[in-house]
Amino acid sequence: MAEIERRMIAPGFVEEALDSLRRLGKPTEPILARVGLTSTVDQPVSAETYGALWLAIAAELDDEFFGMGARPMRSGSFTLLCHCVLHAPTLGHALRRALRFLDVVLDDPRGQLVIRDGLAEVELRDAGGPRSAFAYRTYWIILHGIICWLVGRRIPIRLVDFRCAEPKQGADYRLFFGAPVRFSQPMSRLGFDSAMLDLPISRSEQALKQYLRGAPANILVRYRYDAGIAAAVRRRLSLATPATWRSFAELASDMRMPSSTLRHRLHDEGQSYAAIKDDIRRDLAVELLLNSTKTIGEIAVQLGYSEPSAFFRAFRKWMGKSPEAFRREEVENRS
Repeated sequence: MAEIERRMIAPGFVEEALDSLRRLGKPTEPILARVGLTSTVDQPVSAETYGALWLAIAAELDDEFFGMGARPMRSGSFTLLCHCVLHAPTLGHALRRALRFLDVVLDDPRGQLVIRDGLAEVELRDAGGPRSAFAYRTYWIILHGIICWLVGRRIPIRLVDFRCAEPKQGADYRLFFGAPVRFSQPMSRLGFDSAMLDLPISRSEQALKQYLRGAPANILVRYRYDAGIAAAVRRRLSLATPATWRSFAELASDMRMPSSTLRHRLHDEGQSYAAIKDDIRRDLAVELLLNSTKTIGEIAVQLGYSEPSAFFRAFRKWMGKSPEAFRREEVENRS
């Protein structure tokens, strides 16, 4: 998927943000005009435009959490949160500090870090009934955006659970997170590899100033880490079609290192060869389903699957539905 497409935000997310104004009886047109949008947003907008909308709504409400917490997240809270975690020694320390900060500011929901089965899971607990999917997504955006920046790399998300029912734009949520997403779960949670918690943090006050100048647009897209061994592997794979990808041993040989060394270096970055291939295939599958007339079988072959059934299983794991259902629903949403 082209980088420009990665930086686009679905119109459904714009509407969900505007709902925070509507709930309080506030007009949306002045805010939309301020960020250069018309009264009806039916096409994706850039991360920069959505970031400007986020800031405008937060300023209007004096709440950077859009009125979805038990207490408002007053303007300036995000900046203070970043200062709070800046000098933590490791990502695990920073994440725990961030959760305590958000607990104090929001009061409800409350986040807790739980480590199990090789995953670090941030569980969100509500005092009452489920919140909206948009509320949980906003919490994850804030938290995940900060921790990715702190360690200077994208932290791959392994799972995202929502306590609430699936919204009508559930497919947009799956595309946004790029990970298995489930709704109507007992608890809202976000999980990533627990090995990431040991990563050291080395960020300066000056780097934080630059980061904050780009926020929140820079936390609305999946953090791209353009250095490191995982990025090098991704670039090599992107030069060929999945059907012609070489074996791991051949790739390691091309990169002039033993297979064991490449495997360990990928592991140190929280990645694996299989996960990188999976990530690329998912993006290509979505692009082909939305922007081509190829059949499901043809797409499966292009993605390197020997049988369409293997593609079906993989796509259900990624998006929670079959390729046909995904294509049909997206076409209907566009019409």
